Amino acid sequence: MSKKVNNPQVEESEEDKELQEELKMLVDRITGTDQKLIKPALNMLRTLIKTSTTSMTSVPKPLKYLGPYYNIIKANFKNIEDADTKKLYADIISVLAMSPTGGDDAKQQHDCLRYRLLGHMKNVGSWGHEYVRQLETEIVEQWSICSDSGPKLMPLVQDIVSFDCNNHAEIQACDVLMEIDRLEILPKYIDNGTYQRICLYLMSCAKYVDDVEATKILKIVADQYKRFEEYPRALVVALQLRDKEMVDGLFADCKDPIILKQMAFIAARQLHPVNYRNSVVDQEEIGNILSNNYLNSHFVALARELDILEPKTPEDVYKTWLEPQPVRPSILGENLDSARQNLASSFVNGFVNAGFGSDKLLTTDTGNKWIYRNKDHAMLSTTAALGLIHLWDVDGGLTPIDKYLYSADENIKAGALLAIGMVNCRVSNECDPALALLADHVNDESQSLRIGAIYGLGMAYAGSAREDVLNILVPVVESAIGTEILAISSLAAGLVAVGTCNAAVTNAVLSKLVDIRESETLKSPLMRLTVLGMALCYMGRKDCIETPNAALEVFTEPFKSTSQLLLQMCAYAGTGDVLVIQELLRVVSERIALPDDKDGLTKSPSGSSGAIPTVGVTDITQQQQQLYNHPLQQPPRKKAKIREWDMSIPQAVAALAVAAVAVGEETGTEMCQRVLGHVGRYGDHGVHKAVPLAIALTSVSNPQLTVNDVLTKYSHDSDDEVAANAIFSLGIVGAGTNNARLSAGLRQLAVYHSRNPTPLFMVRFAQGLTHMGKGTLTISPLHHDRQLIDPCAMAGLLITLTALLDSRALINGKNHFLLYVLAVSMQPRWLLTLDEELQSTSVPVRVGQAVDVVGKAGTPKTISGIHTHTTPVLLAAGERAEIATDLYEQMSPTLDGVCILRKKKLE
Repeated sequence: MSKKVNNPQVEESEEDKELQEELKMLVDRITGTDQKLIKPALNMLRTLIKTSTTSMTSVPKPLKYLGPYYNIIKANFKNIEDADTKKLYADIISVLAMSPTGGDDAKQQHDCLRYRLLGHMKNVGSWGHEYVRQLETEIVEQWSICSDSGPKLMPLVQDIVSFDCNNHAEIQACDVLMEIDRLEILPKYIDNGTYQRICLYLMSCAKYVDDVEATKILKIVADQYKRFEEYPRALVVALQLRDKEMVDGLFADCKDPIILKQMAFIAARQLHPVNYRNSVVDQEEIGNILSNNYLNSHFVALARELDILEPKTPEDVYKTWLEPQPVRPSILGENLDSARQNLASSFVNGFVNAGFGSDKLLTTDTGNKWIYRNKDHAMLSTTAALGLIHLWDVDGGLTPIDKYLYSADENIKAGALLAIGMVNCRVSNECDPALALLADHVNDESQSLRIGAIYGLGMAYAGSAREDVLNILVPVVESAIGTEILAISSLAAGLVAVGTCNAAVTNAVLSKLVDIRESETLKSPLMRLTVLGMALCYMGRKDCIETPNAALEVFTEPFKSTSQLLLQMCAYAGTGDVLVIQELLRVVSERIALPDDKDGLTKSPSGSSGAIPTVGVTDITQQQQQLYNHPLQQPPRKKAKIREWDMSIPQAVAALAVAAVAVGEETGTEMCQRVLGHVGRYGDHGVHKAVPLAIALTSVSNPQLTVNDVLTKYSHDSDDEVAANAIFSLGIVGAGTNNARLSAGLRQLAVYHSRNPTPLFMVRFAQGLTHMGKGTLTISPLHHDRQLIDPCAMAGLLITLTALLDSRALINGKNHFLLYVLAVSMQPRWLLTLDEELQSTSVPVRVGQAVDVVGKAGTPKTISGIHTHTTPVLLAAGERAEIATDLYEQMSPTLDGVCILRKKKLE
């Protein structure tokens, strides 16, 4: 029986035999000498080919049976005399050329395309989708071989694109036009039924092409959205392009007041300044939305709806009663370093109660007592926590902070100045209280007050690019004497001018660096933050860093490489550029060579910054040895001659930059997590410290099981710095999620590190981040369905993680207040629905995991694992929402953040 099945002669039916005989007869006629019989035979052959039906997995029978005659038919083409007959003959050869039996020569010589150009150039789609796809393939190949053939091919290309767009094959049309670089002809074939599918596909393609092509694609998408009056979608694309003129133009052209308000909410979330000049909606109303003045009131309303207004104490977060016995960190850890644990509790208290306006430590009558339970520089951070508690509440939050401005203690006063800056973070107020209160202390004699005022200004006006604020901060950079003031003022100026390529900030920082390039000051970890401040000005601006990059060439290694990598990290943050990631991975794998040892000092084994004298104990006299051994008469230790360079820092920055570039592109992020795992296993000590931070940056406020497990392993590392960074990274990953599994893991880490103050401090901080805003906030820079990256939020994360590359000198030293820059990244992770009067309205919504529907046929479901809720709701990372009622239509392109709904008119 198997022989019968395998024998094609047995399988052939009578119909097939008749078809073969008919086709042979037609071939004989078209290859014969009688010219009168050729054209009718060709018409008959065309009809048979076009009307043949087959499955998608087999070749049409006419093409299959005509295959053996292909070369005979092709050879006879030159004998045809009549022009119309010759065109029809060419059509038949072109179709037969795509058959597998046509041979490899037909495909290599592009017979399908060649004979189509000799035949009829219109209505090629009538031969079927497979034939059109073969033509598309050969057009692209021919175009790459000879671009001069463009004018001859364009009529055929236009006919194919028209066919594709009218027959649900828009994706193929886009692919062909992108391959031959003629995407500009696509818009005239786009109609009301296809523009959404085409625009969605083009936006996804823009991630994988070079900058010039991506800009071209996104501009076409924005124009199509504008053409079909999808203004909010066009605005999202314009924000991706960072095209201020396009954004202002969209606001000017839109005539629908409800859509204008929705656009204002989108721009406000991105902190994008808008030059509003439209009379449809009152200037003041749009101005209030753009200024984020609604943020605090809506957030408190959300808290009231969720019944979480009751303040939480740090002990409510630690939950020490759930920790394993008999070891209790409240007994051991707190007693080991109670000042550090009080400082940790101050941070935790601020982050957990962020935006709620009340707590149980600072806003009560005993607030002063808690502040004075801290010492020296810790009092600054403790007082500054008030800024988090009153976050976004400009009207009501300044009064409780004001009384601390009159304190006799400089650290408390500096903390109050920093708190004022945080209260005004992401919110604009026409009275400008932050500028009025902080500007006077920018040049104060007290360094603490200067730091509080400068850092506060940077956070209060982050992303605003205001010239009056920069005119205050840039002179501070230029006249800074100490490294701390220089670093803080540079960071503040960078925050204000983030992503603007501001020349004044760049020139000020570069001039200052050039002035001190021969000194030992460059070896301070604070100098990396100085360069980072300049780099923030180029956030997401890619190739714009060429000039500052060239200026940094005058510095010696490793400062030059470190600075250039910081620039590259910011410039390509969130772009997903594969070539940049490959270059950064090369830097991670190749360590910079050590300079010649000229001063009798050798590198410490760990590659850290401490210098070890080469002179040993053998050179010490017996009397000196006795003095060393005597407990009371030890001579004072000699200070190291110089501070040694840490040669692994460029690699550490490169590892962090890999994650920063990959953020926002899912496939790249997943691959980077795998690569970073290998890097952490085999890399040097500096890279080992940076890898947990880099992994956390790829999964901010998104506690995935795989990421949690990797970071938990690092958190048990024998090196305290690696363990501390991994623990902090767990806080970044779980920030604002209230993740139960992560919280249980942190409680176990609190027990494990109960005798070690530094990791325990990080455990407490990570617990505070995990419960940030009682689970209502996020610090992820991605929003609007991961289409946009908030440059200010990314800046806040990069400052924090860069500071942690040397946490022993900065975060665990006197500069722990740097961590408050996370306030710039904080946003509610809500879906808040408003009616046309901007009043909160509750509607049922379906919430589930987002599904990628780009290029899929029909109308596939965009979410999976659906749960129905009533707004307002909290959205986790990777979740998407849809309206579950037909009574409303949404104005926002995605249900994310603040969305305005309009009631549908009853028919």
